[in-house]
Amino acid sequence: MANKIESDKLLVKDVFAKWYRIPEYQRPYVWENDQVTELLDDIMQARTSNPESQYFLGSMVLSRNTKEEGTTKYEEYDLLDGQQRLTTLFLITAVVRDLTPKTNPSRLKTCYESIYRMANPDDNIPERLRIVFDIRDQVKDFINEYVKEEDGTTKEDELKLKIANQDEDVSIRNMSRSILTIREFFSNNHIDDFFPYLRSNVLMIYVSADELEDAFRLFTVMNSRGLKLRNSDILKADNLGKIKDNVKRLDCAKKWVETENYFAEDFDAFLSHLRTILVKQKAAVSLLKEFEDNIYNPTSYDRTTKTKTKLPALLNKGEDTFKFVDKYKKYYEQLFDNENYDLTGNFELYNLLQLMKKGFEADFWIAPLLRFYDKFKTNKLINFIKALDNKFANDWLIGFTPTTRIENVNALIQTIDNAKTPNDILQNACLNLDTNDLLSTLEGNIYGRRTARYILLKLDLLYHGHTTKFEMPETISIEHILPQNPYDDSQWKKDFSDIQREEWTNKLGNLVLISRRKNSAQGNKDYADKKDKYFKNNVELFSNSVRIYNHYSTWTFADLEKNNKEVSLKIKQGFGI
Repeated sequence: MANKIESDKLLVKDVFAKWYRIPEYQRPYVWENDQVTELLDDIMQARTSNPESQYFLGSMVLSRNTKEEGTTKYEEYDLLDGQQRLTTLFLITAVVRDLTPKTNPSRLKTCYESIYRMANPDDNIPERLRIVFDIRDQVKDFINEYVKEEDGTTKEDELKLKIANQDEDVSIRNMSRSILTIREFFSNNHIDDFFPYLRSNVLMIYVSADELEDAFRLFTVMNSRGLKLRNSDILKADNLGKIKDNVKRLDCAKKWVETENYFAEDFDAFLSHLRTILVKQKAAVSLLKEFEDNIYNPTSYDRTTKTKTKLPALLNKGEDTFKFVDKYKKYYEQLFDNENYDLTGNFELYNLLQLMKKGFEADFWIAPLLRFYDKFKTNKLINFIKALDNKFANDWLIGFTPTTRIENVNALIQTIDNAKTPNDILQNACLNLDTNDLLSTLEGNIYGRRTARYILLKLDLLYHGHTTKFEMPETISIEHILPQNPYDDSQWKKDFSDIQREEWTNKLGNLVLISRRKNSAQGNKDYADKKDKYFKNNVELFSNSVRIYNHYSTWTFADLEKNNKEVSLKIKQGFGI
């Protein structure tokens, strides 16, 4: 029998005549106040404008399964797309039930039957929820207590505690918040106006398929045409559709969700790093197309014959993809999350990675770091990170274009692929610095460059060392010791000529980091006042600032020149020059 694919429109009352399951591989319930309030307000506005009109709520993509209960067969639908809206409708129905007086038994019956079916032992019919939440065990328990059970949505104090508990499952926190938002909505709007319109005038479109792979294909097609899904959502669905074994699919889905929750909104960026590791070319199309065309189905093009030749896949769809993603997620955790993980008895690894994460504007250095760790683990890892930091900084500081910098990173990944030992990489020309251009940059005017903050952070780490963690405050500003615009009657005008100020004000030796926003009035003070009142409460977080504060009682031209020589030597040593 041919696989059956069907599509139709359903009013909400008909939507809740079917049985659904939110599979284990689905994302959490992520709607917050804005989305829930917008849905409620839009439906109410549609009803107010024209009570006879129909309101289109959205679409559902379903995978149809035939289930058996005793001698009875029924259809249950895996919900691949539309989870957020359907769950919100479910919560609305529970709130309406709990706000409905006993004097309205017909509405109560409608709500009860839309939420769950009572057991009937005489007919061998078990109790069954209208929507089964397989995404988390904790979510199942929450639904049973606060949605299925009568008056569950009235437990406002308990729901508020769940919202405030950051260790609580994200779906539970968002569902709790949504229930309270819906209750507040009905404190200002009549259920008698809203609920009949919702049931009989609001509709959804659904598409369903018997075969899971067909359903995933429908899901992918529909969501590549403008609906707001992340690349990672569609990539997950496409790969899960290739796994036939339910146990393996469940395991892959759970690991994917763990990775998704770990990276949150940066998950697509993480997948881009993995794409770079595999393809080693600058991305030319969307992440999804990169995976499809350059990873799963790569080809080579012969310009002479103008023909394409299919190449072996860099990664196979299905279980292999999930294993690959999970492996590199573990690497990322081992590198970036274990603050005490150190090879030398101190915090060198942690500190170097902090500098790179906070100092660089771009993050495509992460791909070669992950690839090195995949191949060589901790063998000369610190040496590689130092070389990677210096090379990535070199290319940025001397003004290479983003394309050139990406090409250099890709060449480094290829070198790692080809290397037999870490030394093969560390001694390779791909990590060489452009010493003359780099020195020219470091010895010139630093202030005003986009790279200035990184240079000063790197200098600060060199003075800080690695016996303690290199922590950075949220607010970091660059401060001139000799001000850019000193007052005419200031000591600065006596200690520095106009020519000296023009040449030296923006050099490395005259710049420090402070842990608050700049204050031009304070910054223009004479050095003695500035040192005592301005720097005093800002330097403790920055080692270079502490050094200057402790060692320089004056800031004359001789002091500045001396300090510039010292910091120039220090930063050059940091770059291995």
